[in-house]
Amino acid sequence: MPLDREPDFGTPARTSVTTVTLTIDGASVTVPAGTSVMAAAMHAGTQIPKLCATDMVEAFGSCRLCLVEIEGRRGTPASCTTPAENGMVVRTQTPRLSTLRRGVMELYISDHPLDCLTCSANGDCELQDMAGVVGLRDVRYGQDGEKHRTVAKDESNPYFTFDSSKCIVCSRCVRACEEVQGTFALTIDARGLASKVSTGTADFLTSECVSCGACVQACPTATLNEKTVIEMGTPTKATVTTCAYCGVGCSFRAETQGDQVIRMVPDKAGKANEGHSCVKGRFAWGYATHKDRITKPMIRAKITDPWREVSWEEAFAYAASEFKRIQAQYGRDSIGGITSSRCTNEETFLVQKLIRAGFGNNNVDTCARVCHSPTGYGLKTTFGTSAGTQDFRSVEKADVVLVIGANPTDGHPVFGSRLKKRLRQGAKLIVADPRRIDLVRTPHVEASYHLPVMPGTNVALLNALAHVIVTEGLVKEDYVRERCDWQDFEVWARFIAQDINSPEATEAKTGVPAADVRAAARLYATGGNGAIFYGLGVTEHSQGSTTVMAMANLAMATGNIGRDGVGVNPLRGQNNVQGSCDMGSFPHEFSGYRHVSDDATREMFENLWGVELSAEPGLRIPNMLDEAVGGRFKGLYIQGEDIAQSDPNTKHVTSGLRNMECVIIQDLFLNETAKYAHVFFPGSSFLEKDGTFTNAERRISRVRKVTPSLSGLADWEITLRFAEALGYEMTYDHPSQIMDEIAHLTPTFTGVSYARLDELGSIQWPCNQSAPEGTPIMHVDRFVRGKGKFMVTEYVPTDEKTGPRFPLLLTTGRILSQYNVGVQTSRSHNNVWHSEDRLEIHPFDAEERGIRDGDLVALQSRSGDVSLRALITDRVQPGVVYTTFHHAKSGVNVITTDYSDWATNCPEYKVTAVQVQRTNRYSDWQNEDRENADLLRMIEGSMSHAAE
Repeated sequence: MPLDREPDFGTPARTSVTTVTLTIDGASVTVPAGTSVMAAAMHAGTQIPKLCATDMVEAFGSCRLCLVEIEGRRGTPASCTTPAENGMVVRTQTPRLSTLRRGVMELYISDHPLDCLTCSANGDCELQDMAGVVGLRDVRYGQDGEKHRTVAKDESNPYFTFDSSKCIVCSRCVRACEEVQGTFALTIDARGLASKVSTGTADFLTSECVSCGACVQACPTATLNEKTVIEMGTPTKATVTTCAYCGVGCSFRAETQGDQVIRMVPDKAGKANEGHSCVKGRFAWGYATHKDRITKPMIRAKITDPWREVSWEEAFAYAASEFKRIQAQYGRDSIGGITSSRCTNEETFLVQKLIRAGFGNNNVDTCARVCHSPTGYGLKTTFGTSAGTQDFRSVEKADVVLVIGANPTDGHPVFGSRLKKRLRQGAKLIVADPRRIDLVRTPHVEASYHLPVMPGTNVALLNALAHVIVTEGLVKEDYVRERCDWQDFEVWARFIAQDINSPEATEAKTGVPAADVRAAARLYATGGNGAIFYGLGVTEHSQGSTTVMAMANLAMATGNIGRDGVGVNPLRGQNNVQGSCDMGSFPHEFSGYRHVSDDATREMFENLWGVELSAEPGLRIPNMLDEAVGGRFKGLYIQGEDIAQSDPNTKHVTSGLRNMECVIIQDLFLNETAKYAHVFFPGSSFLEKDGTFTNAERRISRVRKVTPSLSGLADWEITLRFAEALGYEMTYDHPSQIMDEIAHLTPTFTGVSYARLDELGSIQWPCNQSAPEGTPIMHVDRFVRGKGKFMVTEYVPTDEKTGPRFPLLLTTGRILSQYNVGVQTSRSHNNVWHSEDRLEIHPFDAEERGIRDGDLVALQSRSGDVSLRALITDRVQPGVVYTTFHHAKSGVNVITTDYSDWATNCPEYKVTAVQVQRTNRYSDWQNEDRENADLLRMIEGSMSHAAE
């Protein structure tokens, strides 16, 4: 039997507090004012036939199938566009309506191929369903639409096809592209029988389509259909789970046949995405079964040796014996571990538990060190908690949005679509970014101000914005006096009012015209609800923590904390980077951000774990590598991270890894770091495990097992078995028991359990006795720390300087189709859109160097050099170049430096002094990397041959 579809309530839900009561088919129905007659009928359990209506888009009234009769009104209005009114008497089933509906359906079928038995949507087609509902049995009209069927099927998109012969021109795909995604890539061409859906270009691939899948999901026929469904058939089972890409944390229905995933459909009940998706989560899940997956444990004595496949038992025994030997020889602190922001909360919690209780030290860190550790430090210092203040839905109440150091439409596209929708409704936008991101000007959206801040000067810009607010009397003094420490505010206000912080004084540093800074500051302070959203362009600086505190100062001074539509919100990069921090992955903190030196907290963990724990903070990732280069750190257990590609100054990272005597990698693929590893534990994808992820809005969502693990063990089971081999027993039968332990030990999680998550769908922490259903908005009545704390944020220029040898500044970012270091997306069809990282350079800088578009150029810094293809564009300003870091062959982090945030050691990825010049060769590092890749392929080939 085909899979039941998700419920579709025909038109978007209304939430008005005012209600109306009407009678439908003799039954009294009360609904919020503004509800359509169709939705009111569905509320009463009556399904009115429909084709053009769906709850993802506004009512359109074009199909004429949802006709009803209303007492006192002439004609038969469309129920989807007719609002319910008090006293209205509606009939949905009469002989007249039946005749009209069959007539309408006859016209549709006369223009449609009657190949239902062989159609890919057979059993999953709304047109087919509605023909049955209205009782259509024969068609009196000729096949006038045959001319439509001469158009070739568009198969250009790697994930779905467009078959115009089956299109009923209901406009659902067009409206989904406009209203849900906000790309406006589709339109209706021509009129009457000649009307058709068009991309405006030759095909979908060359159009503005971003492959979010909204059109495919909206289509009621097989016009738009996934290639996996066409090839393998309709799925028969659905499991609700959570996406393993970015920090939005979209909920999906993983639809399967047996153990094979057929498609991923965004879940309309998912509170983070509400039925929307992006190209990555919707389509790029094939990496989970990619041929490159390593599914057998492997070991080797030296990194120059070939890998040898072994049993799980031998792998655990070897890894444990090596770690025991190292600690016996070099001391307890000579080993450590790195948790993964791609794994579940439960798996991350177990790794840090193993390190603290099994290794006997606090040498644990996570990838948040190199991305959002300044968020944790800055927001905890000012507000009292290390996380964003709002839920994503809050942006629907924002009047002014400041986006700084983030590119939501590429990095967090589902949130980006939600933001664009609010901007189309009239909210104002300020973008602070060295590069002209799409949000600056996109269909029906234009930023009021683009502040093209020079890399490394965010603090100066934010201080200038604050200077205007303080000196022009725009501070919300009542709010500050009530909610914040007034003495701290006065110290900050005196500092910020100094002339050195004025827009005019900072203009030379930031490159932003003073007049624009003043206007943007006034807009943020006086434009209503002001919300700040930021990303790695804020945190990955030597003053990352200072910048986070500067944003918090700005929000507190204007009263923009503690209600819907305001706040300071980090757009987290990886799917569970918030969760990995929450779980105690930093060397100085237990879960819930409590310091390891706190005796009461440590005693609670000791009593439950049965061991004495160290009160001394352990080593951060940079410290581990420094100690390894110095010969004092010898063993590292890495869960699902690729530090050789993702961390700064690749040569230093690889030097540290080479000096270690036992590196254990737990991952899906042989990544760059695995070149320096001695043990490989094959991990499991998100489709193969149970657990939870926590997204950027603190939302804890269930991850549910969809398919069996290809390696035989989920990641939490691997850590359990490794701990056992080391002599530290951890006993759990299911990840739900791990969450119970997390809830017992972590105040913000005390009300969280799998049963509660299944009941509520998802929960935003804090979830405890005072907030049993979670906390969408933080700091409502008071800040977590009590009074909000203003911090003096002095601008200190970075030590990374431009000069005659390195006159340009390099900054980095992400692109829509690829994700992070490309481990997942580079093993998908997404390479069609982005097959290599390219260097964006302004026409002025390119002309000065004789560079043409597409030239191979050498990108050199004080740390090293790589070669990339040039992309000449005015998206970047003169003096600034930009690239992504999604492909290992690019090796962009070879050239990034060791400079880092003063408080957290978060690397300064976004500011690197470089020179760019034409070249005809790849760098020595890239050539060496290619040789290593060839050698790796030879080794893998010999392993496969031996296995055969």
